[in-house]
Amino acid sequence: MASWTHPKEKINNVTEFIFWGLSQNPEVEEVCFVLFSFFYAVILLGNLTIMLTVCKGNLLKSPMYFFLNFLSFVDICFSSVIVPKMIVDLLAKNKTISYVGCMLQLFGGHFFGCTEIFILTVMAYDRYVAICKPLHYMTIMDREMCSKMLLGTWVGGFIHSIIQVALVVQLPFCGPNEIDHYFCDVHPVLKLACTDTYIVGVVVTANSGTISLGSFVILLFSYSVILVTLRKQSAEGRRKALSTCGSHIAVVIIFFGPCTFIYMRPDTTFSEDKMVAVFYTIITPMLNPLIYTLRNTEVKNAMKKLWGKKKKYDYYYPNYFII
Repeated sequence: MASWTHPKEKINNVTEFIFWGLSQNPEVEEVCFVLFSFFYAVILLGNLTIMLTVCKGNLLKSPMYFFLNFLSFVDICFSSVIVPKMIVDLLAKNKTISYVGCMLQLFGGHFFGCTEIFILTVMAYDRYVAICKPLHYMTIMDREMCSKMLLGTWVGGFIHSIIQVALVVQLPFCGPNEIDHYFCDVHPVLKLACTDTYIVGVVVTANSGTISLGSFVILLFSYSVILVTLRKQSAEGRRKALSTCGSHIAVVIIFFGPCTFIYMRPDTTFSEDKMVAVFYTIITPMLNPLIYTLRNTEVKNAMKKLWGKKKKYDYYYPNYFII
């Protein structure tokens, strides 16, 4: 049992943490090693391909692809903070991480994760303007506005993650040091603090939960307005829009559903949290390139051009819902 101390008497006897990992079964870990190594390779290849296509295909002047380029970059960074360490640990006997490394992973995970949430929200707003206010789209979503919105996503992610880390580093850790997870996250780490963490847990839940649930509600509202607006379009245009819009909503649910489940709760953890976290740390970064680009004619044309198959198409107008 951990010895309890007064919050002001910060005693840190813990220099490293030990992960329990996804499973304690060696055979399951070997299968997971192969599976998640493949997933991580797909994440890197898919998102790097999107970034290369957007940059080389002269698509950055379109707001949609401007944000998509940074979404791919954030997906790579977010998964790279967590997945490589998890893959190595799957074959390691001792799944350890230093105290400093744990705090850095906690900061990086929340920084890039929160930034991705804000970018997805900005992209939903971009689609709303393009579909619902097409005549004013070029005026509203000019380069200056896009740059300010992107800067806001990074600043928002930084503020969020700094708050999370600041709440954790001021806590005393005097043992035990075993984390029932495969990466350092706030709730599992709070369980190891040898002091009362009720207030810290409430602040963490308010911080992360509000961002997750708030952004999720905004996204669903944006897509709802878009779907209502699409009723005025032709049957063929509506069919194509609904097909792609449905895929986008699916990714939003896969990402925000688990985030809301984990971070809207008070300071409690469940054994299922590890599997739930796989969806937003691995599955979503892997699916984003498929959902947001490979079903888009403009991006596919840009890819063909990069491979020497020249196509004539409009670079600027954001064909959000063209398959």
